Amino acid sequence: MNLSLEGKTALVCGSSQGIGLATAIELAALGATCILTARNEEKLKAAVALLPARTGQAHRYIVSDFADLEAVTDLAADLALEGPVHVLVNNSGGPAAGPILQASTSAFADTFSQHVLCNQVLAQALVPGMIQAGYGRIINIISTSVKTPLKNLGVSNTIRWAVAAWAKTLANEVAQYGITVNNVLPGSTRTERLDKLFNNSAAARQVSSETIAEEWREEIPMKRFGEAHEIAAMAAFLASPAASYVTGTSIAVDGGRTPVS
Repeated sequence: MNLSLEGKTALVCGSSQGIGLATAIELAALGATCILTARNEEKLKAAVALLPARTGQAHRYIVSDFADLEAVTDLAADLALEGPVHVLVNNSGGPAAGPILQASTSAFADTFSQHVLCNQVLAQALVPGMIQAGYGRIINIISTSVKTPLKNLGVSNTIRWAVAAWAKTLANEVAQYGITVNNVLPGSTRTERLDKLFNNSAAARQVSSETIAEEWREEIPMKRFGEAHEIAAMAAFLASPAASYVTGTSIAVDGGRTPVS
């Protein structure tokens, strides 16, 4: 099975920590030169230092804020001029938790821009280079909420579905060029985001965050939370030559929690 990404360049969004960083580490281990991007420069510097590097790999970072669509558009245009980016990993933090009826319209608009519109401008800029290079992988880190909505995540559930629909549409359009577009759906994964969700739910119910964590854990057949590297392993496979005939899919990596749709 060919998993080598030697000679390939990968842009990994939201890669200063968590699943994004774990994905960059896996891609680098397969031979890709990684460009990390996120808001926090100090964290990005530390993240780049964690990437395995062989001869010919020159990992680097670019500071970007996906809340600023114009800045992301400029970033995409600059990267397109530098040369082909063969692997694009779209990964961005989720919105605040809360019931959908309590969500403001601005929360929906801001999250749509951060996830769907930023994905769109990156794809528009980078797909032509993928076509020219004869290799392209677009991987979106989304959520199992595209299979079944998650409690108390009204805005997130809505926008994640939008990303999945965008990805399937794009997959159908670029498949003829050998470019694949897939979604990785993490379940409850041990990250800062998960801790925030526990704390938010605990405050709303006036119980401890440990109580919430135990309730969530019991809903997972494997009786444990996922680790960032386990999600990253799926993303890395989808980025590899071995996944050349896998496109337009949404794959749950969740310990078996998501019910059959």
